[in-house]
Amino acid sequence: MERTSARGAEVAAPGDVRVRRALLSASDKRGLVEFARGLADLGVEIVSTGGTARELAAEGIETRPVEEYTGFPEMLDGRVKTLNPRIFAGLLAVRSNPEHVDALDEHRIEPIDLVCVNVYPFEQLAAQREAGDRQVEEWQLIENIDIGGPTLIRAAAKNHPYAAVVVSPESYDAVLAELRESGGRLSDRTRASLAREAFSYIARYDAAISGWFSEREEDFPPRYTRSFDKVLDLPYGENPHQRAAYYAESGARTDLLSMVSQLHGRELSFNNLLDLDAGRRLVEEFELPAVAIVKHTNPCGAAVAGALDQAFERALATDRQSAFGGIFCFNRPVDRELAQALHAIFVEVVFAPRFEEDALEVLTQKPNVRLLANQERRRAPVTEHDLKRVRGGLLVQDRDTGLEAREDMQVVTRRKPTEEEWGEMLFAMRVCKHVRSNAIVLARGLATAGIGAGQMSRVDSVRLAVDKARAAEISLDRAVMASDAFFPFTDGPQRAIDAGVRGIVQPGGSQRDPEVVEACDAADVAMVFTARRHFRH
Repeated sequence: MERTSARGAEVAAPGDVRVRRALLSASDKRGLVEFARGLADLGVEIVSTGGTARELAAEGIETRPVEEYTGFPEMLDGRVKTLNPRIFAGLLAVRSNPEHVDALDEHRIEPIDLVCVNVYPFEQLAAQREAGDRQVEEWQLIENIDIGGPTLIRAAAKNHPYAAVVVSPESYDAVLAELRESGGRLSDRTRASLAREAFSYIARYDAAISGWFSEREEDFPPRYTRSFDKVLDLPYGENPHQRAAYYAESGARTDLLSMVSQLHGRELSFNNLLDLDAGRRLVEEFELPAVAIVKHTNPCGAAVAGALDQAFERALATDRQSAFGGIFCFNRPVDRELAQALHAIFVEVVFAPRFEEDALEVLTQKPNVRLLANQERRRAPVTEHDLKRVRGGLLVQDRDTGLEAREDMQVVTRRKPTEEEWGEMLFAMRVCKHVRSNAIVLARGLATAGIGAGQMSRVDSVRLAVDKARAAEISLDRAVMASDAFFPFTDGPQRAIDAGVRGIVQPGGSQRDPEVVEACDAADVAMVFTARRHFRH
């Protein structure tokens, strides 16, 4: 049987609690005025804090100042305004518990039925500072660590059967619609869903603050906290029986699909995104017009040239068979001529800064090909970590960014590379960084001639790269070879030399380096040591 206290606090089951009083305090003002007006039209009393109250008042929406509700003024430049026992008793009371209801009545505390709060923009300011915006001072970041907001959200989310919590402007319309349809009530399912969103929202916020503090002291803190937001539900994972979704790291300056628009084609798959990440990272290595063709996260062709169509033809020529159904990444706009060449082959994804209108006319003739226009011009910070999931844990490392400068490399053979060979070597090593270990890249004319990837033996990778070049009928006469790690024996270099290679770049560091150098000297082949390995497992 329902019972009420002298001040109207109901003893009732959660499904019987009507929203009569709401506390609004939002940093993100999107849609807030419309939401508040909708609540007011339903007869809901609105309690609000300073900035939010002023904005609502300017729109003619009546609000009750939080200091009137609490009987205590805001203080310490707004650091203390909602941290008050009257507010938290009004939020945390279990309305079906007569003792809680009597306590509210005894202390003349009015219950709060709904909280609409979102927190200070710490993440946005931290991202600006990380991007080099020196106008964002450290004290501003500290002041944007919200205390009252998260506490309100946690309290309402904990007691969600009696105090609904709304943190996202995207939820406003649905909440209002349900309140209108049900006479001011929200279902248990809606309340639980809103609470789940609220706890995730605060976890993300706490992770951003924790990460910022930790990384000020050390790159690899004792506790590694990160939060991720779902961007896409994917049709399936690596295989059709696996469910999958794509998440972007909260607060990251860029992510794989930031500022990327899908212009045409089927929905992106899990494997598409893996290959796209590999292709993007490779093509972004180059300033000249460049093309990277990726299959199963390995490049099967890459090239740079004075014009994009030339780079495309040379990258494709490396391994036309493997390029079938590949991911094609470009760092220049796609025009009609290039589109016609792409249209003639089977392509899964085309990624480019832009597509000319007449190029789209050609490429959209195939209904399934995915066309992605990349308008992202920001670079990921060099401090970004590379994460690899392992059973029950996470491997965290610095990203393998950049390439050794030519002046820091060591020529170890009698013959020095020619200027042309230097250019080929630097190109080959840039590609080699993006090939699965053991990795070998043969290059000629600033294009890949053969790629050996993912072999357990380095000599097998050389053999595979040479065989690929021969299958593509690419001459290796005066080609160069790049290796992601040292050669433990002379067999790998010798196989490449026998095929026509005249320059080799590798990290060095093997006990048998002198034997490898001697083999190169005997064949008048130039060899360069970089002193840095580039494994990619």
